[in-house]
Amino acid sequence: MTLAYEALRQVTPTAAVVLADNPSAMTLDGTNTWLLRDDPSRRAAVVIDPGPDDEAHLRAVLDAAGSVPLILLTHGHADHSAGAGRLAELTGAPVLALDPAHRYGGQGLAEGAVLDGVGVRMEVWATPGHTADSLCFVLPSLFGASAEPAAVLTGDSILGRGTTVVAHPDGVLADYLYSLRRLAELTGVAVLPGHGSELADAGAAAQAYLSHREQRLAQVRAALGAGDGTAEEIVRRVYADVDRALWPAAELSVRAQLAYLRATEG
Repeated sequence: MTLAYEALRQVTPTAAVVLADNPSAMTLDGTNTWLLRDDPSRRAAVVIDPGPDDEAHLRAVLDAAGSVPLILLTHGHADHSAGAGRLAELTGAPVLALDPAHRYGGQGLAEGAVLDGVGVRMEVWATPGHTADSLCFVLPSLFGASAEPAAVLTGDSILGRGTTVVAHPDGVLADYLYSLRRLAELTGVAVLPGHGSELADAGAAAQAYLSHREQRLAQVRAALGAGDGTAEEIVRRVYADVDRALWPAAELSVRAQLAYLRATEG
């Protein structure tokens, strides 16, 4: 798929994406800003994850959305949330998030809350692990249609390719494993991720993530058994075949793994 930055791409009947021009080792192709509405021709949309505080990106989002009644955040990392305040200024829309530090004129979001906006209903799932404030938004369907989940917006809990970091100490591996087990129940439900391309099956993706985490835990145990005593030493052994640009993020995950092993295995 050819990348088109700052251009609207319709992904499902209710969800479209504007890709921010902020590619990096951590953001993959860039941040996905999602627009939700019941009809692609409607000139209004709920915005999820405005992305970086970049005027060109925010103007592209606004041009694609028309009016914006509501802005939602999957979590507070800057590549998802930094532009939220400016987009709120441009639109007058409240920003809803789990973390109060990232709200602008809006209330908090709680597990199980159901939001209605621009003809689309979504349920809030608390999915901590990548960060403590990570949320997913499950789209049951259009009003009046089936209540079966149609898609899930996952932020950084599940990416379009590769795996995500458990951002220790804010991110906790035990929480993340629980969240992945929950997402694994969404068999056949499309993933609309915070980075990378959409996936066909959230359940399969979550199961693959769980397997990957078990593999990494086994590798960390083996590194400890071989005499590695620090997270840095474990990264050099376990992530030797990974781009060094990702080693700082890998170290966060290793620290989360070490904390998990200490808590569960002593």
